[in-house]
Amino acid sequence: MAQEVLGLKQVDIVNDSKNKQAKTNKKNLTKTEITPELSENALTVIEKRYLLKDRNNKPIETPQEMFHRVSRHITKADLLYNATKEEVEKNEQDFYQIMAKLEFLPGSPTFSGSGTQLGQLSSCFVLPVEDNMQSILKTQMDMGLVQKSGGGTGFSFSRIRPKNDLVGSTGGIASGPVGFMQMYNDTTDMIKQGGIRRGANMGILRIDHPDIIEFIEYKNKEGTLTTFNISVGITDKFMKAVKEDKDYDLINPNTNKKVQTLKAREIFDKIVDGAWNNGEPGIVFLDAINKTNPTPQLGEIEATNPCGEQPLLPYESCNLGSINLGKMVKDTGKAVEIDWEKLDRVTSLATHFLDNVIDMNQFPIAEIEEMTKSTRKIGLGIMGFADLLFQLEVSYDSDEAIDIAEKLMKRISDASHQTSQKLAQKKGNFPAFEGSMWDKKDNKFMRNATTTTIAPTGTLSIFASATSGIEPIFALVYTKTVMDGTALVEVNRYFKRALTNAGIYSDDLIKKVSKSGSIQDFDEIPDKIKKIFVTCRDISPEWHVKMQAAFQKHTDNAISKTINFPNSATISDVKQAYLLSFDLGCKGITVYRDGSRNVQILTTGMDSKKKEDQIPEQTIVATGAKITPRERPDVIRGYTYRLKTAYGKLFITINDDENGQPFEVFSHLGKAGGFFAAKAEAICRLISLSLRSGVDPEEIIDQLKGIRGPTPTWSDDGKMILSLPDGIAQVLEKHLSKAQESLNLEFKTAEQTKITANDEVIANSNLQFSNGFSKPVKVKSLADLGEAPACPECSSMLELSEGCMKCLACGYSKCA
Repeated sequence: MAQEVLGLKQVDIVNDSKNKQAKTNKKNLTKTEITPELSENALTVIEKRYLLKDRNNKPIETPQEMFHRVSRHITKADLLYNATKEEVEKNEQDFYQIMAKLEFLPGSPTFSGSGTQLGQLSSCFVLPVEDNMQSILKTQMDMGLVQKSGGGTGFSFSRIRPKNDLVGSTGGIASGPVGFMQMYNDTTDMIKQGGIRRGANMGILRIDHPDIIEFIEYKNKEGTLTTFNISVGITDKFMKAVKEDKDYDLINPNTNKKVQTLKAREIFDKIVDGAWNNGEPGIVFLDAINKTNPTPQLGEIEATNPCGEQPLLPYESCNLGSINLGKMVKDTGKAVEIDWEKLDRVTSLATHFLDNVIDMNQFPIAEIEEMTKSTRKIGLGIMGFADLLFQLEVSYDSDEAIDIAEKLMKRISDASHQTSQKLAQKKGNFPAFEGSMWDKKDNKFMRNATTTTIAPTGTLSIFASATSGIEPIFALVYTKTVMDGTALVEVNRYFKRALTNAGIYSDDLIKKVSKSGSIQDFDEIPDKIKKIFVTCRDISPEWHVKMQAAFQKHTDNAISKTINFPNSATISDVKQAYLLSFDLGCKGITVYRDGSRNVQILTTGMDSKKKEDQIPEQTIVATGAKITPRERPDVIRGYTYRLKTAYGKLFITINDDENGQPFEVFSHLGKAGGFFAAKAEAICRLISLSLRSGVDPEEIIDQLKGIRGPTPTWSDDGKMILSLPDGIAQVLEKHLSKAQESLNLEFKTAEQTKITANDEVIANSNLQFSNGFSKPVKVKSLADLGEAPACPECSSMLELSEGCMKCLACGYSKCA
């Protein structure tokens, strides 16, 4: 079967005579000769995540058959509205073709759920959390059902009374929003989404809630809310107070009375500091969201889905899909241009497709079905924007690219709204039409309350061999490690074409690019190519925000995007990005500052000793002789270090021998216990055994340092801790050289950065852009920027973009 899947051959499937689904698929293959052109990565992802499988987890369909399964299932919705047989067959073929050509792809749940017993096709949901135990516990159960079916969940905890408030019915003391968030987090941690991955949540708290400081600072604690993204719900009133340096009031949602007054700038600085330190909390601009709330008569929007791009009312869900902009081009012979007619056609078909998904969906709870069908929100977005710019030979960080973004999204918005109006004439308006923003004298029809969203494309962009969403490319060249350990180099096809056309493509050049985060300092690459092929690290945060704002102008819902910062970015830089996003009309913002590695080789302090004073090395001869570790003396002296990790406070004790060299290492994990504590203890025991056996500590550090884990964090001095072994190695290295602290990045104030520069790093934090952003640090290699966390499924490096983490190698995505 593996050969059949990889080869996309229409051959007999083992035992398919017993499989009705396979028989129907094979029959439909005769209707079209279009065969999907899928990359090796795409085939890997599809086989692992989307193809129907037998009891032995073996695929029972090919990708081509999968597309037919989905198109056939979604087209059945038209039968509910008296479509003719000919109309249904045409729609099925149209839906198949835009998917098979990779021009449009629906969200992952639609692929995995269509035509299956589960049948849940939606990506995102919002559930209500009212200030009573019945609501809190019901939502906890509903959350479990939604996540079990494959959906992500968002909540506003703003209605819950503050911590230590009196509970009138019992005379007890309230737990507060954060306490119940932790309860939901623990529940999510026990559930696997659709049997595929852990669930994802979004927790939002209004800026004027009395527990806002605890909320902002809570994820600074290690190992907390690991399944939650958190965002502060910001109001225009608060932002005005920030700009004018005024106070603002905290309001108890239980009594609606003022309980405290705080300085707006101080709280805003706390938000910014958290975002600079670990990327959270994000910001959601509640007033901006509700200014475009399509159904205000149903209530105010208070929450979003896990990545923040889909604002929803309680119990609403949304069906997402993305147009591949890299396919929306035509070559005129003189230049590559946007194919506007093709874009209109694909947008119309995709809008029809997503509307049908609502009728074919099997909703996890009745309230979600009722509310979803009342507003019929869909979220058509895009991917491959950077691919489009490469083909148009336009730089991402340019006014021309901003202009293209606005025109593209307006065209998609107009086409999708027109299609929704036409669908309404055939199938009826969404039931909540009366009183909505669409209920106007000059408009009598609208099928969907919203039609556009720019959501994370995660697995879909790998599926389509496209760049993610509206993000710039993460890397022009990256290394993929396959299961047998072989390292394969993947090169962006447009970059490869440009180098080839310029006559400079070579394996040596590609290797150099793979080791660098940028091509901007490559003298052998023409300036024109360097201008076009910019990566996310080449682009200042200002352009990231401006691009998000450009797309937001013509998007019904919101945008999932990451504003990338270099490690050298100051707290002031993050503040400027937050302020700019508000001024430009964004509905929210997510930032990520790269972690850092040491920027120069450190010595152990032993180098200055005379050779005769050094401890003689043990010589091991390959004779089969065994090494006997040195015995431990009765009294030994050492130091205990405290390290912040994603799993709790890690206390590491390093004891030295009589010569002042490390002799043994112990650890204690303050909070987590269990598996992680056992893992840390095992690492330290093996380190101790190696040290007592004469192994050079530097060799131990080299082996452990840089190992990536699924949940990185930052230490108090601003360094990224990639995993438990990486953290222990860093402490051991610090112990060997007390001088290391003077080389670390120090942030003395929010306005000034001090950095030790060497031949690899050029820094000048005093230079300012006109918008207030400090000049980014230039780097010569990706190693200087630190490494992203490792994929928990295949250990490859994760890409951090679109407000989410995804793996380019296996298709893992942290987001629902």
